[in-house]
Amino acid sequence: QVQLVESGGGLVQAGGSLRLSCAASGLAFSSYDTMGWFRQAPGKEREFVATVTWNGNTYYADSVKGRFTISRDNVKNTVYLQMNSLKPEDTALYYCARSRTSYSVRRTDYDYWGQGTQVTVSS
Repeated sequence: QVQLVESGGGLVQAGGSLRLSCAASGLAFSSYDTMGWFRQAPGKEREFVATVTWNGNTYYADSVKGRFTISRDNVKNTVYLQMNSLKPEDTALYYCARSRTSYSVRRTDYDYWGQGTQVTVSS
C-alpha cells in the first residue's frame, strides 16, 4: 500500500502563489517512483498537471507551463507543486498520485491517489 497526503491548498487572489505538498508513505512506496499532480474542477474531468521522475525530470501540462514547478525531496518522501501567477481557471481539487510507469500524463497509469487539497483562486 501507498499512502499519499496532500496539504497546502487554500484561497488566494489571482496572481498569487501557493505551494502544495504531498507526503508519501507505505511499504509499496519507493523513492524511485514517478509522482504526479492532477486536478479536477467541478463538472470537469480530472486532468494532468505535472509529473516528476525519481531523478528530477519533469513534464507539465501546457496550461501550467512556466507558472507551476513540481519538485521532490526523496529523503522526506515528499513531492511539491509550487504554483505562481495563479488564475481563476486554476481553481480545482488537486490530487497527488503515484505512477506505475515513468513519465505518464494518463490518469490510468497512476495507481495510488491522495484525498486531494482544494485550491480556489478569486478574481
